[in-house]
Amino acid sequence: MTFLDNYEDVNSRIKRFRSEFASGRLIAYIEDANLKEGWILIKAEAYREYEDTVPSAVDYAYGNVATYPANLKKWFVEDTITSAYGRVIGLLTPSLEHKARSTSQDMARVEQPVSTPDYWSIGKEPEGTAVPLAATLETVADQLGAEVIESSPICNHGRMIYKEGKSSKTGNAYKGWTCPSKVKSDQCKAVWM
Repeated sequence: MTFLDNYEDVNSRIKRFRSEFASGRLIAYIEDANLKEGWILIKAEAYREYEDTVPSAVDYAYGNVATYPANLKKWFVEDTITSAYGRVIGLLTPSLEHKARSTSQDMARVEQPVSTPDYWSIGKEPEGTAVPLAATLETVADQLGAEVIESSPICNHGRMIYKEGKSSKTGNAYKGWTCPSKVKSDQCKAVWM
């Protein structure tokens, strides 16, 4: 038995989330990134119901490519997103068996810390250095057919909600951002595309 037995892994958390909230959803955003330095900050939101406009839990994960072993450096963005999902689910639905907020993957890094090379003493970047973050994001977007979207506008009541569809009255298509306020008379003006 190791100390990691006291921690739940992210896959278990995601399965538990899906079983507890069948119509729930998880969303991840790139909150901040420095492409030259190779780090990223991911914000994850968990919603109990698909229709919820405000997340039930929000948490963050920070990923730095320099802290990953050479064979995992190209997946540090995906790993950081997965970590953010694990953290936000831990806030929303703490496990009865595993009370710890950290996941077993997070704690495995603590048990076996990865040493980062000292670029100053080497004089040049060592072989196997990670691909710059910009190239990694482009590759992921190309392979998945992803489209980069702008982050939602912010009104007086917080982040606006994206809506699109077809009007039942006119039959015209619409898409744009609406105010998250539940009080109709208090809602800010929508931003339509």
